[in-house]
Amino acid sequence: MANIEKKTPSAEQLRQKLQAEAADMGIKGRMTGAMRIASIFDEGTFVEIGKYVKSAANEFSNTSSEFEGAITGYGAIDGRLVFAFVQDFSRMKGAVGEMHAKKIAALYDMAIKNSAPVIGVFDSAGAYVLEGVAALSGYGKIMNCVSKANGIIPQIAVVAGICSGSMATIASMFDFTLACENNGEFYINPPFIMNKKENGKKFGSIKSAADCGLIDYVCADEAEAYAKAKMLLGYLPQNCADGTVYTMSADEINRLTPEISSVIASAGYDMKSVIASVSDSGIFCERADMYAPEILTGFITLNSMVVGVVANAPAVNGGKITANAAKKAAKHIAFCDNFDIPVLTLVDTEGYDVSVESEMAPYSDALAELAYGYSVSDNAKVTVVLGNAYGAAFTLMGSKSLGADIAYAVDNAKISVMPVDSAVAFVKGGKVTDEERAEWEATMASPVEAARNGDIDDIISCDELRVRVAAAFEMLSDKN
Repeated sequence: MANIEKKTPSAEQLRQKLQAEAADMGIKGRMTGAMRIASIFDEGTFVEIGKYVKSAANEFSNTSSEFEGAITGYGAIDGRLVFAFVQDFSRMKGAVGEMHAKKIAALYDMAIKNSAPVIGVFDSAGAYVLEGVAALSGYGKIMNCVSKANGIIPQIAVVAGICSGSMATIASMFDFTLACENNGEFYINPPFIMNKKENGKKFGSIKSAADCGLIDYVCADEAEAYAKAKMLLGYLPQNCADGTVYTMSADEINRLTPEISSVIASAGYDMKSVIASVSDSGIFCERADMYAPEILTGFITLNSMVVGVVANAPAVNGGKITANAAKKAAKHIAFCDNFDIPVLTLVDTEGYDVSVESEMAPYSDALAELAYGYSVSDNAKVTVVLGNAYGAAFTLMGSKSLGADIAYAVDNAKISVMPVDSAVAFVKGGKVTDEERAEWEATMASPVEAARNGDIDDIISCDELRVRVAAAFEMLSDKN
């Protein structure tokens, strides 16, 4: 009998084969489920669960020869245990049915018991219609699992293809949502029902979803999305019990920040420059940068400790607090509180937004959500007033009265019940002179007044901003 030589295909040959199979199925540009798993996990660590689960044939369709369009399992990402479900468009077009949902529910049960994060990759043509109500029940089971995991383990959604209807709802229930601009689609109702465009707005695109605050990170393609997901995971703890992450940093903890003075001296300055000066190695992992740009949210490391950031952006409408800005900040504060990540708030705002758009929005409800977020959170909170803090905006932006542990102000900050010109005009009447304005700024709007009332703990120089904030968080590191 002739010897048959067995040859193991190389990784590149396997990749080409998978890409060819995907192209044959009409899904060119998408990764197959196997390729997605390989992109997410450390090589050789993924273990699939429920591998042979599939739907039974019924009188309308014989699908018993196809496995479910979801791959579920666990593995390591940078050595950490992570669970994942990946919808695979090459299997039944990723259609969601009873068994599809059962696989994801089993994964969540295991993830919660082992207190490890979940990454979900969304790419589905929708419900498996021939299963009827059972498919709808499947959606409910997935929603239930995601809800139970909320605040217990971090959840990251990656929209790699079609994410519509109930799956879009499920992706929005995750802590973070990333999306691929090249193939991703995100909507509740199909774009053709909405005539694709209305008032110049295109429905269903990733960019439109990001503009609405539904997408935290827009990525060019899947490769970038999985790299971003793994990077983001590095800022997150395994679960709610572990507390914030500590990393290794070569940055000098006692490094002074004299450059901040010149930055904030300019009207409408870039707050990201201040954040970069404070953070280790100048790195700021911003979140939802396309939504409500008048406020910034994200993560930094400070003295090797992961810290959440909420900061006004004076370069955008004076950093005024809009309804969307309040919602964006409140969402980030709530996540940080759930996982005991400390929050640094940098304040420079002219106050509330005075516009018809804001008043037509649920403005007071959004502001209440922000106030509630600061008040009920038990994580460590440090606030620094860098510039203007006028009116109720001073209270809302992480003030001591709302629960901040430490509140600082730089020496040239202006804290006042209303903008200086308005305050002087209200008290003095008539035209405001330069002398009257200067007198009000030096007295009533001085941070010294707020410090005397106990609303500011200390007045610091910009040079020592990084050092003082890092020391405060170090002191609060054992806050219970």
